[in-house]
Amino acid sequence: MRVLREQEKQRTNIYKAYAPDARTARKAAITFHANLLESNYDEGFLVLELSPQEIATLRSFGFRIEHAPEFIQKRDDFLTQIQQAADARQRMGATSTDATVQSIPGFSCYETVEETFTAAQNFATSFPNLATWLDVGDSWQKTQGLGGYDMRVLKITNSAIGGTKPKLFITSAIHAREYTTAPLSLEFARWLINGYGNDPEATWIVDHHEIHLMLQTNPDGRKKAEGGLSWRKNTNTNYCGATSNSRGADLNRNFTFGWNSTGGSGSSGNQCDETYRGPSAGSEPEVQAVQNYIRSIFPDRRGPNPNDGAPADTMGMHIDIHSYSQLVLWPWGTTSTPTANGTALQTLGRRLAYFNGYTPEQSIGLYATDGTSDGPSYGELGVAAFTIELGSSFFESCSTYTSSTKPKNLPALIYAAKVIRAPYQIPAGADVLSLTLSNDASGGGVTAGTPVTVSASATDTRFNNSNGTEPTQTVTGAEAYIDTPPWSSGAVAIPLAASDGSFNSSTEGITGTLSTSGLSLGKHLVFVRAKVASGQWGPVTAQFLKIVNVTPPGNNETEPNDSRASANAVSTPGTWNGNMGSSTDSDYFVVNLPAGKTLTSTLTPNTSSDYDLYVYDSAGTQLGKSEKGTGAVDTVTLTNSTGASVQRFVRVKYYGGGTGATNGKYTLGLSW
Repeated sequence: MRVLREQEKQRTNIYKAYAPDARTARKAAITFHANLLESNYDEGFLVLELSPQEIATLRSFGFRIEHAPEFIQKRDDFLTQIQQAADARQRMGATSTDATVQSIPGFSCYETVEETFTAAQNFATSFPNLATWLDVGDSWQKTQGLGGYDMRVLKITNSAIGGTKPKLFITSAIHAREYTTAPLSLEFARWLINGYGNDPEATWIVDHHEIHLMLQTNPDGRKKAEGGLSWRKNTNTNYCGATSNSRGADLNRNFTFGWNSTGGSGSSGNQCDETYRGPSAGSEPEVQAVQNYIRSIFPDRRGPNPNDGAPADTMGMHIDIHSYSQLVLWPWGTTSTPTANGTALQTLGRRLAYFNGYTPEQSIGLYATDGTSDGPSYGELGVAAFTIELGSSFFESCSTYTSSTKPKNLPALIYAAKVIRAPYQIPAGADVLSLTLSNDASGGGVTAGTPVTVSASATDTRFNNSNGTEPTQTVTGAEAYIDTPPWSSGAVAIPLAASDGSFNSSTEGITGTLSTSGLSLGKHLVFVRAKVASGQWGPVTAQFLKIVNVTPPGNNETEPNDSRASANAVSTPGTWNGNMGSSTDSDYFVVNLPAGKTLTSTLTPNTSSDYDLYVYDSAGTQLGKSEKGTGAVDTVTLTNSTGASVQRFVRVKYYGGGTGATNGKYTLGLSW
């Protein structure tokens, strides 16, 4: 590793490439992904490692090229720091003379290969009914008896519930130096496992879907990257010399479908090139493991011809997580011609990009790429396939990952998991948001027979329109189900109404009443979905409905609470009961909202009163409000996108002289 680090310091052909416009910059980030070292879209440049021929190519697209000595110095300082850490470990008598990610200052948020595997094994050991840790092949070094790793998949589903379940397959870290990708996949696994039974969304996904995670798709190469090297390929010593830090094959150019199909523009035949495709299609054992697994879990639903499409009801999805370019990409990358499923892929891509704010586009760059990971999934089998390019650097700081990359992209993966039953159809329907049940039915619970009011909003507006505009439709209906989701035999739909009396907008409040008569004690799941004018239903959103022997007393406001300084502290989600005075009055409640959580505040007044709802930060800055009329339910939803817990103050307000407090009661639901 010491020798390899010194080799890397000799690579000085590093440049800033200033793009003529943002669209061309993002196209170049796709085409020159193997060369990409850093991106700065705000200032209009990419940092790239370039040959003279590549410089000429970029200039032909209007780029201005400058040498980047400051990046070279930063790289050298980073490698020196890592070598010093490795030397210190050796002096301390560590069994390994090299640094792990944990010994690199500032990168403790990224698990090593070993720690990733240990976490996955612990899931399978601790939750055997939910998680299975599968051995699906070997890395190149392991096939040669040179150490190496098993190629493994973490499968997550509730094994107690049978039937045909749609599958989401996620691969990450196929390019070793892309630090953020495997930790994000592992965080998604934690959300699913730890959320089961506690989070209604995680619970229904694990009950009715299968999530398959290949957390480390290039484990041999990842160990090189953990030592600070900008290592992309696997570690096959048959290519480019056994001691070279340019050796190996680019696994994301080695897949069988479309291998070497672009006449050399989409991959390289040079063994030392970062996009070396390997000597033959699917030559690398890591790629063989991925392809064989994809073929084992998904049926073939696409014809053999390039223009053949998969049927609209095809189940399943494959997401390959990379870094970095802030893109959501879908096939084809070999041609600018859209696939036969191109419109549906675009709709879903714009849905995913809504959450992370990245640019959604077809994966063709300035010119084509070939032999990529979407080949076996979409190319062969017709499974919806996407590449998500995270963040803005390979060795992304923990502060950026924790505060931005992770909270932006975890919701995108959750949305993907919700729509895999029909990913070419469901994203064209409406999303259900802010789903709450009255009477604290999701918290303390209600006795069987107590009517429960469902309140939510439905919208067809959640698209990223930074690259074209997705058409939106009017929400035309909504329905709820208890315990049995709409796709299951025996499901009984409970119609929901528009809160304002008419479905005539792309965003609608929805409401209805659930009968709880005959429900058994314990937690139940309520599923809600909404449809648009085309008749397409969107994904279900779930909430817990708890049935108890005796309804627990509600939380009651405590006066004085008419200022932020005297706000009632709310430590757990629940419903609070309050009273308004007959003249101007305010009641404040304070929540410590954890990082990444979304606070939903729902104010239900009595039918004759007009109260309003506001949310503030700790400095008193208003973050959200709802000021509906007499008897209407007000809802404010806000997400804590920071990396730390924050205070949020929720205010119920009555303005004197308005529709009054003749019966001044209200309930305030607070959930997160």
